[in-house]
Amino acid sequence: MPMHQQEEEWFSTWLNSPYYDLLYKNNDVLEAQTFITNLIGHLQTKLTYRLLEMGCGKGQHALFLNKKGFNVTGLDISEQNIAFAQQFENEKLHFYQHDMRDIFRTAYYDLILNLFTNFGHFNSETENVVALRSTVAAIKPGGKLVLDFMNTNYAIRHLVHTEEKETEGVHFNISRKVEKGYIVKTISIKDADQSHTFHEKVRALTYDHFMEYFRMTSLRMVNVFGSYSLEPYHPETSERMIFILKK
Repeated sequence: MPMHQQEEEWFSTWLNSPYYDLLYKNNDVLEAQTFITNLIGHLQTKLTYRLLEMGCGKGQHALFLNKKGFNVTGLDISEQNIAFAQQFENEKLHFYQHDMRDIFRTAYYDLILNLFTNFGHFNSETENVVALRSTVAAIKPGGKLVLDFMNTNYAIRHLVHTEEKETEGVHFNISRKVEKGYIVKTISIKDADQSHTFHEKVRALTYDHFMEYFRMTSLRMVNVFGSYSLEPYHPETSERMIFILKK
């Protein structure tokens, strides 16, 4: 068993919690689907390609791509997510529980998608590089990786330090801060007479961090976009860093 699986990491409890789905259930599905449609159009993705989504959650994006005719594999670290997603499987859609730090398949996929800041959650810089290298191992020579991350400088400047939400009678109190190189979100939950607290941690990775990571792999940057509508990236004003990389 790899060492990292023996550690208690924030995502192992929070991602499997029913409150995670409750908090994020109103995330903009249409925006996500438009982004994915823009991407596959821009990349001229062929129906013969094998696609992989890293951090696929409950599989909604992989299913969306599959309905467009693509052969898609979805990977996620959460057992519950994958158990849910597997109900949608067909001969061109498969889901597996997997830690992105471990190699899944070698030189197999034409396109790998790592979207919506599903990166940088680990406890050390080394593990980010390990995760990226394992991802790159799965890409065919000449294949591509799309890595979509928040534009960290923009995110920190526009950090909403506290907010409250109520969904289905559950009260969420959310606070955010920058701490030791991470953006840390604390989610305090009140559900009837029960209280829970979870944390989300994402490394405050900048454009330069990613350039350094890419140099450690066989990836060449083809393009970087700054929004889900694929506008050019601007360091100060873009909300996203969407890296298009070729092996």
